Parts: sequence; C-alpha cells; structure tokens
Amino acid sequence: MDRRNFIKTVSALAAAYNFKLPYRAKAAELSLADGAANAPGFPDIVAVMGGSPVEMLDRALAAAGGLGRFVKAGQKVLVKPNIGWDKTPEEGANTTPALVKHIIQLCFKQGAKEVSVFDNTCNQWQACYRNSQIEAAVKEAGGTMLMAHEESYYSEIDLPRGLTLKKAKVHKAWLESDVIINIPILKHHGGARMTAAMKNLMGVVWDRRFYHRADLHQCIADFTTIDKKPTLNIIDAYNVMMRNGPRGVSTADIATKKMLLLSTDMVAIDTAAARILDAQPEEIAYIAKAAAHNTGSNDLSKLKIERITI
Repeated sequence: MDRRNFIKTVSALAAAYNFKLPYRAKAAELSLADGAANAPGFPDIVAVMGGSPVEMLDRALAAAGGLGRFVKAGQKVLVKPNIGWDKTPEEGANTTPALVKHIIQLCFKQGAKEVSVFDNTCNQWQACYRNSQIEAAVKEAGGTMLMAHEESYYSEIDLPRGLTLKKAKVHKAWLESDVIINIPILKHHGGARMTAAMKNLMGVVWDRRFYHRADLHQCIADFTTIDKKPTLNIIDAYNVMMRNGPRGVSTADIATKKMLLLSTDMVAIDTAAARILDAQPEEIAYIAKAAAHNTGSNDLSKLKIERITI
C-alpha cells in the first residue's frame, strides 16, 4: 500500500466513524527514554505505514509512550503471535518473525525476567514453529518457545459472562504471565471473515473446535471477557492475505500493505483492521458481539487515533 492509499484507507475510517486525524502526542507527554508518559495524552490506536515491520513497531511504541508503559523489570511476558500454519513468512499465514524477534528483544531491554512464545497450531506444531521461522527468531532473541500440543498444558477457567463459551481450557502460560503481548497477522478467514487481535486468541485455548461447532463469532467475543486480557495488541499488516484465509493458496493471495496497528483495546484495533482488509466492521459479527460485552470499543469516533507515515 502506497502513501496515497494509506491516507485514503485511514481517511475512509475517519469519514465513516467521524474520528479526528491525525492525533499526535505532544513531546511533553512522552518520555521515550524511560517510556513514562501522561496517560491521558496517549492515542487509543496507533496506525503506522510505510516502513519495515520493525521500523513501524518502533514508531508505534514511541507514539504510545514506549514499551516501558507495559513491561516492567522482573515481569514474565508472554508474546502470542500467529504460528498456526506450516507456511513460510512469504506466504502471509503467520506473524512476521522479525516482528516477534524485535518485540522480545525490547521486552528484555525493559528488564523482563522471561519472555515466552507459543501457539496451539492448526498444522503439525513442530513444522509450524520451524517453517514459520518464528521458533528461530524467538531463540535468537533469547526467548523461550513453549509447547501447546497437549491438553496437560491447559487449565480450565470459567467465563461467567460468556453467552455460548462458558468455560475454556487456557494455556497455563497465559494464566501465569504478568504481561501479554498479542501480535497477530492480519488476514482473511473463511469462517470469521477476518483474523486479527480477537481471533488470534483462539490459539491459547485447547478446544478450538468447540468454537466452530457452537457459534464461532459468539465464542470469539465471549473469550474477550476473560479476566486476564492482552496488555497490548499489535497487528502485523505488512503482507496481508486478502482471500483464501486462514491458510492461503499462494502468494497471489497476498497484498503488500506495509501497515501496523497498535492498541490496548482488542475491539477497537479489530474495528480499524477490518478496513485494511477491505471489509466493513459490520461484516465481522464478533466485533459487535465483543463490544456488547463492554470489553472494548467499536465506536472509533470516540477514540484518539494517531497516523504515522514513514
């Protein structure tokens, strides 16, 4: 996506939802050296376009006040990318490995005690970890790859606010982490219409098939009522699978958008991400269902959004 199309996309969001662009934090509100900042000055969503995944992440974090807002010394951090498919990075089915590596390195710079990564994969887990190149990236950054292919790694929790999903077996690493960074790739999904922040959390539960047997959209929304939510959501929209998701058929399914979104609000970031996928948020039922749970906002007119072009 070139600069003109980026502006058109975000401007379309602005027109559709009547939010003001661009919001830019004042220098006095940010202290990029230590990540300290005045909370009221932060944008609710940061949208970056035009650089490499790593460059865009750095700019997004700076606009949000620095990673030090979210990660403190001595904390246990979980990074949750999409590693669900036995696909190479060029095929756009999994999160960009360089992005995963960089966020882990940044967590350690903030003094994180440990940084773990896992996904309950759809294809054979070892092949997914290896061929996505995420396992290698995690190890290079000093992180720990966790297994997620056996039920013993999960603990059952109650979701009393869920309408369809009342219980779920959740990976213990999720439950035991101090900080959770949710870092999905944006892509088309044949059943849910879109994979982004909320859909990526299916990779932390044991029985994903229940979602499909029951009500996929409602279950995705119900899981957002979990007490321990992602601390930060980062959507990788550099190479976006526009059709034939979630696995894809070939690289012909990929559009190079060169974008990245960042937010603490899963519902808001997915609402914004839908337009990058050339979809209306109303087409993706789980967005409205999650907003009905009051786990986030799908009303972008009430949010501060900062647009950055590199």
